[in-house]
Amino acid sequence: MSAAAPSPAARPVAKFTTGSTLKHVISMTATGSIGLIAIFIVDALNLFYISMLGVQELAAAIGFAGTLLFFTISVAIGLVIATSAVVARALGRGDRAEAARLGGASMVFMGMATTAMAVAIWPFLDTLVHLMGARGETAEIATRFLRIVLPSSPIMALGMCTTGILRGVGDARRAMYVTLSGGIAAAILDPILIFGLDLGIDGAAIATVLSRLVILAVGLHGAHVVHRLIRLPDRRRLIAASGTFFGIGVPAVLTQIATPVGNTYVTIEMARFGDDSVAGWAIVGRIIPVAFGVIFALSGAVGPILGQNYGAKLYGRLVDTMRDSLIVTLVYCLAVWALLAIFAGQIAGIFGATGDARELVVFFCVFAAGSFLFNGALFVSNAAFNNLGFPGYGTMFNWGRSTLGVIPFVWLGASLYGAKGVVAGWGLGAVVFGIGSVIVCFRLVRQIAAREPPSDDILPGPPPTANSPFSTGKAAMLH
Repeated sequence: MSAAAPSPAARPVAKFTTGSTLKHVISMTATGSIGLIAIFIVDALNLFYISMLGVQELAAAIGFAGTLLFFTISVAIGLVIATSAVVARALGRGDRAEAARLGGASMVFMGMATTAMAVAIWPFLDTLVHLMGARGETAEIATRFLRIVLPSSPIMALGMCTTGILRGVGDARRAMYVTLSGGIAAAILDPILIFGLDLGIDGAAIATVLSRLVILAVGLHGAHVVHRLIRLPDRRRLIAASGTFFGIGVPAVLTQIATPVGNTYVTIEMARFGDDSVAGWAIVGRIIPVAFGVIFALSGAVGPILGQNYGAKLYGRLVDTMRDSLIVTLVYCLAVWALLAIFAGQIAGIFGATGDARELVVFFCVFAAGSFLFNGALFVSNAAFNNLGFPGYGTMFNWGRSTLGVIPFVWLGASLYGAKGVVAGWGLGAVVFGIGSVIVCFRLVRQIAAREPPSDDILPGPPPTANSPFSTGKAAMLH
């Protein structure tokens, strides 16, 4: 441990179990969004720099490659949710040693899962890019970009895993440093490699890989050196931890990959209208996380708050946390939608969008951006489902949103109104599933809040395995 860092014993074990839930929600969201938006801004800068090269196929290629990479990152996000949940619950029960063992096990599981995924995808990159609708030079460029970036997916995933550990302990500031450092590294490296060394899109890919190494290094410093919350378990403990981790992680992954599946269908439909439309959709894909990064951060921030209070059996605070999270979602989305609508033309101009691409960007900013009121509600509800023992509900709602809430709406929109109809259909599909998820979520949270803490101090839900090495008497980790 570094000399400057206070000892673990000096830190509060479960900081979210006291004080204002609204304050915790805002604090965690604010710090989380800074680092997250930094990454998204750099991603948008990538596209901006590429567009400056003056070749429309390059921007379209980034759009196709980004769709596939979003799939791999979504798997990692699902496992980060599991990491944050198991660490937060253990700390909520006051068992720091168990939290460290689970943090180490989470890193192992993350590395194994994402490495296997990258190896499985690698031989089929040409086929996958083709299936998404890329053709000719656009397909070749997208595949080349992916061949450089995809092998670094486990590095990025492990860096993300450390942010799950840091959020679980409530250190939102250091979790912010992890992603912020990667964003700063990429912002410096992108222009140097793309223009300075004249590497073009290959330079953008190399900058992405190097920034991921920075993310992992900073994350390991915070989670391991400062907090000592990564303790690699032996084989027996690793096997015991797998049930707890994947019991949350698998449904969370299924929930997360629903979004890129839906986005892939949107990209396929958009490809029918040419590279200009795909380039416009790629720009929209960069605007969304920058504009609504706070909502993405909120869905990650609320999990540890719920997890610690759930672990501490402070069930009444769960309702307060959900209410405050939805208030923040509503106020923020309305404000951002208004700003996007006002500056729609200028935003399209920043990316050099012309013709169909420009029309698509302006249409999103003025109309479709409002759908994030409902997407945001769905994100927050999914965080509650994953952290309170009901991950199947999150899977159901997210897959419903990405299939029934995408395919028929997008198909109809494309048939009637072309590329703009695709974007409109994508936005409208969020309404039903966003509202439905909130209704179900509050019903479940109120049911939990109405319970009295069990007399044997075991959390609600299935009982832990009696001989689990992670069980510590009454403070046993739930599946």
